[in-house]
Amino acid sequence: MKAFARLIRTLDTTNKTNARVAALETYFRHAPDRDKVWTIAVLSHRRPPRPVKTSLLREWAAELAQIPMWLFEETYHIVGDLAETIALVVPEVADRDSQEKSLSSYLEDLITLKKATEEEQKIYLKTRWTRLNYYERFVLTKFMTGGFRIGISQKLMTRALSQATGIAEDLLAYRLMGNWDPAKISFEELVMEAQDQENHSRPYPFFLAYALETAPEELGPIQDWFVEHKWDGIRAQLVIRDNTHFIWSRGEELVTESYPELEVLAQVLPNGTVLDGELLPYPNGNVGSFNLLQQRLGRKSVSNRLMQKIPVILRAYDILEWEGRDLRPHPLRERRERLETLLADISVRSDIPLDCSQVLKPRSWQEVYIARENSREVSSEGLMLKHKEAVYGVGRKKGGWWKWKVDPLTVDAVLTYAMRGHGRRSNLYTDYTFGLWSREDPNSRGELVTFAKAYSGLTDAELRELDRWIKANTLERFGPVRAVTPELVFEIGFEGLAKSSRHKSGIATRFPRILRWRRDKKASEADNLETLKNLLPPE
Repeated sequence: MKAFARLIRTLDTTNKTNARVAALETYFRHAPDRDKVWTIAVLSHRRPPRPVKTSLLREWAAELAQIPMWLFEETYHIVGDLAETIALVVPEVADRDSQEKSLSSYLEDLITLKKATEEEQKIYLKTRWTRLNYYERFVLTKFMTGGFRIGISQKLMTRALSQATGIAEDLLAYRLMGNWDPAKISFEELVMEAQDQENHSRPYPFFLAYALETAPEELGPIQDWFVEHKWDGIRAQLVIRDNTHFIWSRGEELVTESYPELEVLAQVLPNGTVLDGELLPYPNGNVGSFNLLQQRLGRKSVSNRLMQKIPVILRAYDILEWEGRDLRPHPLRERRERLETLLADISVRSDIPLDCSQVLKPRSWQEVYIARENSREVSSEGLMLKHKEAVYGVGRKKGGWWKWKVDPLTVDAVLTYAMRGHGRRSNLYTDYTFGLWSREDPNSRGELVTFAKAYSGLTDAELRELDRWIKANTLERFGPVRAVTPELVFEIGFEGLAKSSRHKSGIATRFPRILRWRRDKKASEADNLETLKNLLPPE
């Protein structure tokens, strides 16, 4: 546990990717194998379920600290993180544990504690809390709360593990997939032993586009470019080898199990084929919103009912391998011709969840401008501009591919609630809730209905100014949240909208953020719900 706590301390004190990967690599080189397995589990979201209610954790920590609950709660709201608050307020005893208890032992304790009585849980925690140092106590409590987000993605963890073991990242990504149990599997079985089919599953590194920085006509003649829609789904590679299919996300996660309807593609595509494309929700034969796709994300088991409700297709726009040959060094025009030939017969079949992203045929850049403006009518985010001679590169490189997204949808909304931020912003109110008027009538606008939350888009100076205003204009307090005088107006931008029964406004927004503080507007001049509804895509 001490080594893992030191690792967390190192990760917590730097935001440099290379330093974090180096710290993880050192840990994986020296930690006991059982602790390595549990560390992989924790960083890939396989930690044990929460064994104790957080309300009890707060109560027991306040007892140990000998402070009233109101003071603990106020401290919690200021600190912004429950595990950090408990680590700070719980006193340490002089007779610390002399015998080191491993990370794996603590995590296996959590499994046992889940079935223990409340009194047994309390005794265990109070004893451990007082015998651990700050970071060890912080880590243990993080496990207890059921959340362990420390800014380390599974991809970074896999990179560090690759450097420590010498095993390729894509092979490790494959080996770490599936429903393995950290309490039952060894490090040798999980990481070091080669698995059947892993070499056949390997994807290619994804080629990524930069956002267009100039007017498109500065790229040269329109005849040199392919123009396609930029689809709002999940970037993925489909790998067909040895009569088996594998689906890899752009985050280098193997997501085959989440999309069982794509299994049929192994029967209609030849071995030695790798396609690059977008996973899209496809209800009623049309591209659906990303909000629909979110209901399919991360599921290990997908019911027939869900597949019928939200079917998924792969919309392919590139072919990277054909008959086992790497096509990436070939120009896009050749790859595109091969892709269209391959999918010519498949794309017209409604029973096959695969089609080909169509290339637009604009005769001028002016027609490209028009196509971009009309993107939302076909449920796309904008356009992709790809040079016909471009090879398929690795990572994000300028020149070959450009993305040109549509401008965000916007409304002017009223600030209604504010909540404290987290981390370095925990002493400021930086998380905001916005409302729109329920009526159009300028003389009687009704009530403000919550429609979005946002926490990005303001400068540091604006954040400090707004924080002072919030503290001076609070109407009510609800723990870390304050209801404020509905006076300030902000322009809110978002990528898309979808109807939603889970939201009070009846509409879900995609990627809401603050575009600017509308100091020129009064609250009565903000937009209403009808304005928002008019921005919904046509059904």
